[in-house]
Amino acid sequence: MAENLTADEGKLREGWRFSRGVRAAIFLLSSLVLIPCWWHRRIEAGDLASHVYTAWLAQLIEKGQAPGLYIAKQWNNILFDVALLRAANLVGIDAAQKIVVPICVLVFAWGIFAFVAAVAERPPWFLVPCIAMLAYGYSFSMGFMNYYLSLGLACFGLAILWRARRTDWIFGVVFALLALLAHPIGFLWLVGTLAYTRIRANLPGWWKLVLPLAALCGIVLACWYASHRPSLSADWNRGPLYLYNGADQLGLYGNRYFILAGAAFLFGVICMGVDLYARRNDRASWKALELPFELYLMVFCATALLPENLRPSFYDGWIGLLGSRLTTISAIFGLCFLGSLKPRKWHLAGFAVCAIVFFAFLYQDTGWLNRLEANAEKLVAGLPSGTRVIVTMQAPEDSRITFIGHAVERACIGHCFSYANYEPASGQFRVRVRKGSPLAASSTDDAEDMASGQFEFDDLGFALKQIYQCDANDLTKLCIRDLPGGEVSRQIGH
Repeated sequence: MAENLTADEGKLREGWRFSRGVRAAIFLLSSLVLIPCWWHRRIEAGDLASHVYTAWLAQLIEKGQAPGLYIAKQWNNILFDVALLRAANLVGIDAAQKIVVPICVLVFAWGIFAFVAAVAERPPWFLVPCIAMLAYGYSFSMGFMNYYLSLGLACFGLAILWRARRTDWIFGVVFALLALLAHPIGFLWLVGTLAYTRIRANLPGWWKLVLPLAALCGIVLACWYASHRPSLSADWNRGPLYLYNGADQLGLYGNRYFILAGAAFLFGVICMGVDLYARRNDRASWKALELPFELYLMVFCATALLPENLRPSFYDGWIGLLGSRLTTISAIFGLCFLGSLKPRKWHLAGFAVCAIVFFAFLYQDTGWLNRLEANAEKLVAGLPSGTRVIVTMQAPEDSRITFIGHAVERACIGHCFSYANYEPASGQFRVRVRKGSPLAASSTDDAEDMASGQFEFDDLGFALKQIYQCDANDLTKLCIRDLPGGEVSRQIGH
């Protein structure tokens, strides 16, 4: 009877038994991974601050105190926002961030760990430093929280379904649906990867080459369609393609991160080269590396060929930084490949050194952002309730994390309204705006122009204030001024 139970419960029971055996290690590593969520007063992650601000708007909508705003019914891109709002209603906005974001980090990190373990057929302890760095990489630091959570849930789903048994499919479908609620890309990645591996397993010999060729043709066709459809306004502006190999996820607030990313990637290549040389005469062991490497190449091709930004509808917001996001998946497949290598102590030592340097950099830069937000809080604390502001700010020139203006929007909670916040007008989130609302711009183009300092304020019917950086030597210093009608908000930055 016990044998039948094990066969029925499959991967989920195996995972439960494993976690019980190493629960002390899981607790210790989880505590270490969560330190960046609590080492400053505020969690700095780009668009996260905008999610928090719109959660406050959602609370006002529920109380009938946000004229012109409403909560739309939608079935994806909502899981993080719903969880944040529910938590905020129970414990308050500040505490909700410190609860929901760490949960997302743990889902992402342990989801990757579980998926790599399923592919490599052993727990990838030596890759924990890499997983920790990826957990705070570009997707997190830009604040793409629904997308980030979706990938973590998709990893758990793939781990369960990689060699699924009977009831594994039930739990796998549950994770797939949760991933869909969070963001469609995670769901599509789960379904696409699962279909690819199942079809590949049933193809004999050289016929296995047909599948990657077919996938590549599909990617090329999608690229051709986007480039020949002017209405999509697609562009491919993201720099040299060789930089977008997965290690680019470590490129955050300045050039020093890219040097570190290059060093980490080179060390991974060295690990791979040493292992492949050691097994050069063992052809059977090479088969374990074929599938993760093939999947990595497919995602790299997708990143190289698919547009970086596009706009399916003229009236809705942009689907932005698509290729830059997809390299998170490249990194995950890269870790699957490394996880299939024979673990060695020097692997762990090398990646641990990279992680120490990475988190030292991250502590410094998120501390800078905390000072910026603290200055914003002081600036708006004395504003009359209901004051409308626009935020025109620029990140340091070498920073890849550009959404620093949202930190000021979070500071506005309880004090002012960020009229140029992009979420309500974009039509991609739960909080939406009707034309004529006094609290948010109803046009995506207008909101973008305001934030970039290109909008001429005339005949809005109400007063606006502008918050901007006013010291070229200290970009955390902020000033505020009135915006007269007919003036362009040209004082972006300093």
